[in-house]
Amino acid sequence: MKKSLLKIILSFLIISIIQSCKNDTPPDQKKSKNPNIIFVLVDDLGYGDVGFNGSKYFETPTLDKLSKESLVLDNAYMYPTCSPSRAAIFTGKQSFRTGVYTVPVLEKGSAEENIFSRWTVEKKHPIYAEPLQKAGYRSVHVGKWHIVGPYPNQELAMQFPIQQKLTQPQPGDFTWVNNHKTPEVKQFYPEGRGFIKNVGGTFRGDPALEEGGYKSKTGGYWAPFSNPFIDPKPDDNWLTDRLTDEAIDFIDANKDEPFLINLHYYAVHRPIKARSEELLQKYMTKPVDSVTGQGIASNEKRKQIYAGYATMVESVDDNMKKLLKYLDNNGLRENTILIFTSDNGSNSGQSRNDLLRGSKGQIYEGGIKVPMLVNWPEKIKPRRSDVAVTALDIFPTFMDLANIKTNNNTLDGRSITTLFKEDDKSLATRSLFWHIASKNKHGTCSVIRKNNFKLIQFLADGKLELYDLKNDTVESTNLAEEKPEITKELLTELVTWRKTNAVPLPPNSILEY
Repeated sequence: MKKSLLKIILSFLIISIIQSCKNDTPPDQKKSKNPNIIFVLVDDLGYGDVGFNGSKYFETPTLDKLSKESLVLDNAYMYPTCSPSRAAIFTGKQSFRTGVYTVPVLEKGSAEENIFSRWTVEKKHPIYAEPLQKAGYRSVHVGKWHIVGPYPNQELAMQFPIQQKLTQPQPGDFTWVNNHKTPEVKQFYPEGRGFIKNVGGTFRGDPALEEGGYKSKTGGYWAPFSNPFIDPKPDDNWLTDRLTDEAIDFIDANKDEPFLINLHYYAVHRPIKARSEELLQKYMTKPVDSVTGQGIASNEKRKQIYAGYATMVESVDDNMKKLLKYLDNNGLRENTILIFTSDNGSNSGQSRNDLLRGSKGQIYEGGIKVPMLVNWPEKIKPRRSDVAVTALDIFPTFMDLANIKTNNNTLDGRSITTLFKEDDKSLATRSLFWHIASKNKHGTCSVIRKNNFKLIQFLADGKLELYDLKNDTVESTNLAEEKPEITKELLTELVTWRKTNAVPLPPNSILEY
């Protein structure tokens, strides 16, 4: 009996010693929790529409302060419109792989001149939330989705390339809603693609779903919201505020596990709705920015639009302040990486930047260059970097952060984590490509950017434009004939890229590859 009791006591002591040794393992030897990811994507926010990129008109004090603690990417690029940008962001794949070249309803011309775009991103193209879900991330999508079409059943049954562009319901037409809440269609919504919850994501690219659309009183920004994927709340007021509150609520409920927050604001996309009369009057009377042209309007109506847009930009900044305050108060900043950017350049009707050529819908810098910062306390060296990055880099960066191994052959971008501490030469010298096979504000084209030179080849007639982006930010001088060696080098690489990847060309193209 005594021997049995002694054995039990000895066994207990041995187990206790072993457990104590485990608990004494140094913190750096324990498996650390994967970082939380907050991805803030603003809609139609131009490169120059923030103070940290030089604006004297727009007021973004929270972002300006954050930029001083962040990696600011001075050459961040998207596609010229939201649909191809978002498809590239979500999948890490080029437009010719997903078939999304432009917002379908914006396409112009015939089937001879275009390869008309898909709207719905097919399930054969996984999005980044799916592998993150398998790795244990708790994820929410809040705001604009836009990678499912209004009629996905019919669209996916079509034989592509199609002979006419896809269409969408008119504002006030909600006959599509019931179908979009069926399992057959919900598989293309956030809940079918790795997210636990969807707040506000639909097929539509703006929030004005109600009758009247852009001309309606609320414009989708003021409550009551017409979005069938936003459950009404008694205290609803301003859409951007509501979306931020949803993101914070989700974090609060899931902060003990690694989380992904897709905070994709509808702001600052049209329709322009002033956040308040007080803010509107502030920008109506504020001195203009004579360098960028911001705030300078030819008439009172245009001035109202510019000022209203500025209030929406300031509202986004206010909501970033609310989000950061929550993270600070809950001790979450240290293990949370935050990426802030936009899906394309600013819309020429609501903002301007005389320092860049073009705007949303155009392949010139004003249409594709966007503000971007990456914040992660102690993990990133705060600075500005000239290394060019692209929408395609988001997916592989998230995989890298979560230690998820991927098949590099399936992704067209690169992880930018190697930029966190210092510039990466291999990223700095790589070539970036765009392929736009449907018409919007100019003809179809392919583009290569390398070593601060950008070559555009228009697909219909083969016309070339070469720009020195370092010395000619407004792309005013076409150097294609003046610098034949650079033109030839870049064109050869561009054509080889198309040929190697079997990139499709519109029927009217004179090019072989």
